[in-house]
Amino acid sequence: MGGFFGVASKSSCSLDLFFGVDYHSHLGTKRGGMAVYGPGGFHRSIHNIENSPFRTKFEHDLDELEGNLGIGCISDSDPQPLLIQSHLGSYAITTVGKINNQESLVREAYENGHIHFMEMSGGKINSSELVAAMINQRSSLVEGLLYAQEKIEGSMTILLLTPEGIYASRDRLGRTPVIIGKKEGAYCAAFESFAYLNLGYTDHSELGPGEIALITPESVECLSKPGQEMKICTFLWTYYGYPTSTYEGVNVEQMRYNCGKMLAQRDNVAADSVAGVPDSGIAHAIGYSTESGIPFTRPFIKYTPTWPRSFMPQNQKQRNLIAKMKLIPVDGLIRNKKLLLIDDSIVRGTQLGETTDFLYQSGAKEVHVRPACPPLLHACPYLNFSRSTSNLDLITRRIIKDREGDNVSSELLDDYANPDSQNYKEMVEEIRKKLNFTTLAFHRLDDLKESVGISPCKLCTHCWNGKG
Repeated sequence: MGGFFGVASKSSCSLDLFFGVDYHSHLGTKRGGMAVYGPGGFHRSIHNIENSPFRTKFEHDLDELEGNLGIGCISDSDPQPLLIQSHLGSYAITTVGKINNQESLVREAYENGHIHFMEMSGGKINSSELVAAMINQRSSLVEGLLYAQEKIEGSMTILLLTPEGIYASRDRLGRTPVIIGKKEGAYCAAFESFAYLNLGYTDHSELGPGEIALITPESVECLSKPGQEMKICTFLWTYYGYPTSTYEGVNVEQMRYNCGKMLAQRDNVAADSVAGVPDSGIAHAIGYSTESGIPFTRPFIKYTPTWPRSFMPQNQKQRNLIAKMKLIPVDGLIRNKKLLLIDDSIVRGTQLGETTDFLYQSGAKEVHVRPACPPLLHACPYLNFSRSTSNLDLITRRIIKDREGDNVSSELLDDYANPDSQNYKEMVEEIRKKLNFTTLAFHRLDDLKESVGISPCKLCTHCWNGKG
């Protein structure tokens, strides 16, 4: 995944940029970067943040990153921001998203006169560099941004830092947010709306799908109007978004309370307590507890001094180990108890299965599991933030393959996504048995949409029903 932050200020932007980017650290663990523009021109710094938090890597760079305009990012993929020199002038670029048709776009860039790309390890081309190559094929930055958004299959939100200001281009269908904050003498652009609150900014606006704006210290100017169609990712509220953020007027924490409440309304399980898997499951569990009257407890506590971040290493084996290491049991809240456990989702099932075994080993009598979203049936083709890269990474698809073979029609998948179908019920029962839950019931998609509360046609629900 990844996150971004940009500042256009009449005075130095360095501290606001530093802390604003740092507030996006929950969205990635691989690389961080900042670029500024000031009297001395462009300055940039990129660091690997896999083993150290963003702040510790960049706090010594602040003296050199001096300017009044700046952009920065947290990335789980490519190093960025990149500094670009072209016929459109010099600029820095950072992006968040996924390009599915990269090979064809690279060939087209060669045909249009682009000579070369810097090849990264593994033979990949930096996605931000490819976006810049597309932008540079047009006669202005705005035309280039529109061209890139038109050509990219997938999704791409773009920040461009130029001497005159920051160009912010939200992806064509608004799958990820761009939120503008303001304070005296400055404007900022953020993925997460909470990132600027403690820096003295207040909410100004939110870019619409496909909208392009130029942000300067004096104003935010719309350069290309938003489109009518929106498909913002529903999983932002369910899992990825930080609790204090708000997208399209809907706060993440409040949405999760709504989820838990609606889960409880469809449930009648007898449990001693309700618990959420830290951190994203906690608000769902509080909502469930409030609605059901079953007490909320914390039978395990996340060890935040060394495991403060939501994301995990790319290596699955390491991820499974860390998922176990960071949770410390509370014996008195587990032993001889019937626990109802809420997690944001079930992807591969490995971590939640191990958590359940851990609870049994700690003396739990029963473990009832209520995921806060429907069964995940499709890997995300639109954004680079699905924890699954292949459909067969999903426990649901492995079970369906075992039941139906390799060739599964879209109609059959639709039936497995229908919570009232026999195939759905049998799939859920297979998951329950495989992961050793006492009972298992997923959030329904219709209830999930209602939990968000905006028009359902504006929500992308591809990972659950294949409709993006």
